[in-house]
Amino acid sequence: MYKAPVEEIAFTLKHVAGMAEALAAGTFGELGEDLVDAILVEAGRFASEEVAPLGEVGDRQGSRLVDGAVRTPEGWRELYRNWIAGGWNGLTAPEAFGGQNLPHMLHVAAMEMWNSGSMAFALGPTLTMGAVEAVEKHGTDALKSAFLPKMVSGEWMGTMNLTEPHAGSDLGALKTRAERRGDGTYRIFGQKIFITWGEHDFTDNIVHLVLARLPDAPPGTKGISLFLVPKFLVNDDGSLGARNDVFCHSLEHKLGIHGSPTCTMIYGDGKFGEEKGAIGYLVGEENRGLACMFTMMNNARLAVGMQGIAIAEAATQKAIAYAKERTQGRAPGWSGEGMSPIIEHPDIARTLLTMKALTQGARAIAYACAHAVDMAHACVGEDARHWQERSSLLTPIAKSFATDAGVDVASMGIQVHGGMGFIEETGAARYLRDARIAPIYEGTNGIQAIDLVTRKLPLSDGAHVRGFIAELKRIAAAVAASNREGFGDTAARLDAAIADLAEATDWLIATLGGGRLADALAGATAYQRLFGLALTGAYLAKGGLAEAGDGREDRRIALCRFAAENLLAETAALKDRVVNGALSLAAARAVLD
Repeated sequence: MYKAPVEEIAFTLKHVAGMAEALAAGTFGELGEDLVDAILVEAGRFASEEVAPLGEVGDRQGSRLVDGAVRTPEGWRELYRNWIAGGWNGLTAPEAFGGQNLPHMLHVAAMEMWNSGSMAFALGPTLTMGAVEAVEKHGTDALKSAFLPKMVSGEWMGTMNLTEPHAGSDLGALKTRAERRGDGTYRIFGQKIFITWGEHDFTDNIVHLVLARLPDAPPGTKGISLFLVPKFLVNDDGSLGARNDVFCHSLEHKLGIHGSPTCTMIYGDGKFGEEKGAIGYLVGEENRGLACMFTMMNNARLAVGMQGIAIAEAATQKAIAYAKERTQGRAPGWSGEGMSPIIEHPDIARTLLTMKALTQGARAIAYACAHAVDMAHACVGEDARHWQERSSLLTPIAKSFATDAGVDVASMGIQVHGGMGFIEETGAARYLRDARIAPIYEGTNGIQAIDLVTRKLPLSDGAHVRGFIAELKRIAAAVAASNREGFGDTAARLDAAIADLAEATDWLIATLGGGRLADALAGATAYQRLFGLALTGAYLAKGGLAEAGDGREDRRIALCRFAAENLLAETAALKDRVVNGALSLAAARAVLD
């Protein structure tokens, strides 16, 4: 059974991602380490004792559509009530609407634990938190007053409605339409697919954020508007009014996350009320909806990265527990009686350590991204710009590297279990099934690579990414200067990986500057993984260098050395693929005809 790794999470937040310095500087007001630790402990308890036991129930039962209503798995409604009673839904929300206004770093740390307990359950609240931020930043005062207090409390949940049958990643092709009404509201008509938690029995009302196009809108993404469309209209006194003209037509049958209802939503079918069209309220400005939605999507991308880390952590825990109990053969040097536990076999130990290194590396990357988000909010002027650029740079890496790690680690977990991992009753397979969606939704990892290379590397004409690489070089130099024998060959291996990253970065920036976009994009995914591996090595080294006072430095140094000497050699091959792969890709395209 999953047990939240509260100590490791707290260490990474404070000593790797930067929270300790921020707390000491008073960046987060009166927030101190004692309160941080208390929040993490309680979030871990809730995840371990209340969420995790219902994860398997949700996977086995799934959500069902019965007579037009979605029924969630047994015990999940009660679990959600306990969730909102604990105040978790408003952790980072504005105090003006009932939130606690705590740092985003705490939010993502708690989110990791809840997703380890049940990714399918945690998806719903995650979307609500994103919807709260979008409405708070872009909604009118009237919309905020009517909807945010109950969304922040969790009494109402929120969704994100983007995808249509013919418009997946290309949102410019969407056809859902909006028509103006004389009273300032709009009528929404269309179909949306893959809408996570689009209908359920957790809350009385559901607040949909819907992208749609006005009749006179310009073509493409410049003609998209964002609308708030509630399941039930809200009366002036805050009570629920008439049912809006929106409903769930069907649920998808999915590979994983079975407990999470994935809905096809119909707007404006005339099922409810005499007049067709779901009533919607404009969020932001007409034809500027995509910019508003990206407020929600950017945080959702980091949230999805946390899902990858959460699955990786849970899968690693399960695999280690199984490897300690399962006996098979006699490992070299085994002095006990009979067969040895499989964890004693070198190949199993290597697999488990790879799982731990990828999990911890991805965790550090994501927490560093959340730290940058917090610092961007807390700072002003050039400092704010610096941290905004840092969060922008790290977001696609945090999303892609962590979700790829979730899939890889869950797969390795099945391998450790052997044939029993392929049997559903062990629970190892569920992690791989759940993890597989994360590299796909909220912008596929291929799209994250395009974003990283074409939009994030050019920030400040490349100065920001080069400055960040210089920071990583200082970490490698600190390892070399430490003279700790436990680091082994870490300093040299890390320095080589960072040099690979620097060379690939310079090549991509020059290639983009020369107008060779196709050549740059040919190596974008390889570059994204190269960046993630270099960051993993650097952040594990930073953790090994930290004096946390918990007596675990040697363990962290040992994991850092393992990653440096077993994983970082891949960066050279990735750099070669970035720099030299475009010609062979172009030459081989005919093979696909």
